[in-house]
Amino acid sequence: MKHEVVESGPDPVDARLGARLAELRGEHGWSLGELAERSGVSRSTLSRAERAEISPTASLLNRLCNVYGRTMSQLLSEIEAEPALVVRAADQPVWEDRASGFVRRSVSPPHSGLRGELVEGRLAPGADIAYDRPPVPGLEQHIWVLEGALAVTAQDAEHHLDAGDCLRLRVWGPTRFRCAGPERVRYVLAVVLP
Repeated sequence: MKHEVVESGPDPVDARLGARLAELRGEHGWSLGELAERSGVSRSTLSRAERAEISPTASLLNRLCNVYGRTMSQLLSEIEAEPALVVRAADQPVWEDRASGFVRRSVSPPHSGLRGELVEGRLAPGADIAYDRPPVPGLEQHIWVLEGALAVTAQDAEHHLDAGDCLRLRVWGPTRFRCAGPERVRYVLAVVLP
């Protein structure tokens, strides 16, 4: 499974994200080598991500969130300014994994102290994202498809979801999200920390 990165020019979000990743590693007192062992991500990839020389993939961020005990939304909220009670649609942070065709919009106002969050996901036709572990074991997810068709694999079972369908599960192991139709799929992911 590939957990590498997509090359891109300097991006302010990647710069803030890289700085936060470096801070987290420092807070834990880990060397790049120790973090590489814990996450399964190469030292060079970690170093380049911390220096914002690359834009990390969803899979890479998921591995780091697992090591740091955070959801991806929590990590991304830590690089934003003061949390707000309302985040207007135009101001909701959007992050794109260009390698997989995945676009993620953080709908909920960010707040590190809350257990629930809403995320909008979009997968391009043919897009397929596999996560080898949840960012937090036992994470509760509700996946509600708004447009298109989505195949979700968890605990060795594949669930085919069409527009309007909703799947609820607790995530303990690998998961896979795949655009299952000829058109893009758009869905809401409600995440609740255990």
